[in-house]
Amino acid sequence: MIITRIPLRKIVKQVLRTIDVLPGTSYRTMGVKWWGEGAYERETIDGSQTAAKTLSIVREGDLIINKIWVRHGSIAIAGKDVDGCVASGEFPTFELDLNEVLPMWLHWYTKTREFWDKCAQLSQGTSGKNRIKPDLFLAVEIPLPPLEEQRRVVTRVEELVGKVEEVRSLRQQALEEIQALVASEKNAIFSDEFAEKYSFTTLGEIADVRAGVTLGRKLQGITVNLPYLRVANVQDGYLDLKSIKKLEIYEYEREKWQLQPGDILLTEGGDWDKLGRGTVWQGEIPNCIHQNHIYRLRINLNEFDPYYLSALIASPYGKAYFQTASKQTTNLATINQRQLKAFIVFKPPLPQQRRIVSYLDELQTKVDTMKRMREQVIKELDALLPSILDKAFKGEL
Repeated sequence: MIITRIPLRKIVKQVLRTIDVLPGTSYRTMGVKWWGEGAYERETIDGSQTAAKTLSIVREGDLIINKIWVRHGSIAIAGKDVDGCVASGEFPTFELDLNEVLPMWLHWYTKTREFWDKCAQLSQGTSGKNRIKPDLFLAVEIPLPPLEEQRRVVTRVEELVGKVEEVRSLRQQALEEIQALVASEKNAIFSDEFAEKYSFTTLGEIADVRAGVTLGRKLQGITVNLPYLRVANVQDGYLDLKSIKKLEIYEYEREKWQLQPGDILLTEGGDWDKLGRGTVWQGEIPNCIHQNHIYRLRINLNEFDPYYLSALIASPYGKAYFQTASKQTTNLATINQRQLKAFIVFKPPLPQQRRIVSYLDELQTKVDTMKRMREQVIKELDALLPSILDKAFKGEL
């Protein structure tokens, strides 16, 4: 089927519903996301908070673009959620001729790379600030079959997109279910019954607990420049070592702060629900030290498996202790050395500790496998929409 192409100006026209901006009056502002992700309400501001003298009202069903970023897919059909919002002159608004075009036809076509590329070719200006003028935007040609055919194609596109989203939702649901199962198993391992089976001690009695080097010190004399771990490097159960910085310390301080394989790393604070975040250092980076907001726990490896102890700290039991014992402000919490050393540690025999670690590793492997499968499926699903739209607007759907 051959589909006629026409310039946008034949089916849309720019509209200005201009209002004066007044101090003391509230205005709902809006934005348009990149890559066809739609329009959204940003914030409500007072008229005194903007330099604009006038703004334009947006109505549901309008076609709205961001002049600078339309080349990056910043274009949308306004939904009910942004009806009545206001936009500056950087967001030209257009009314559709509903006798010629369905809003959903434009909705789907403006999500295509073909459309974004056409807008990019007509954008003008300095690097990074290429704007498209409304008259040039209206010159962009789009495919436009009769309304009946538009309606058929839109129905088919939405049917296929619905199936894609259903698969995406099922994959996410499966991941959440196995994560919940793993969390339940961890709860069961470190339960009250577990605590009753074994002797206990405190972290301070079994570990050398030490904070790292303070940043920003002014040093004089002979120093060494060593890699160091920042809070951002220590995540919940793993290390993020993509970005490692270096820090100068005195040579005699090296032994004090240098990490050893088997050291347990814990962050001093952060979001309250992430308190107790940490993992085990395996000697990934030679001669590495750590900053003062990271605690290093060094234990007797003949008595404790560091992975067992790290798992106990990261368990619901451990997190509950840190959340109770920590100093908390709005959404943030910190734990000091005294509180950390008072943490109660249960001491099963070393072989039992290792069996617990092995079982937890098996559970985590299942979660990681599910995550990889989900990511692969999502990647494939993300590639489906451009293919569906390409066929739709070529008359092949």
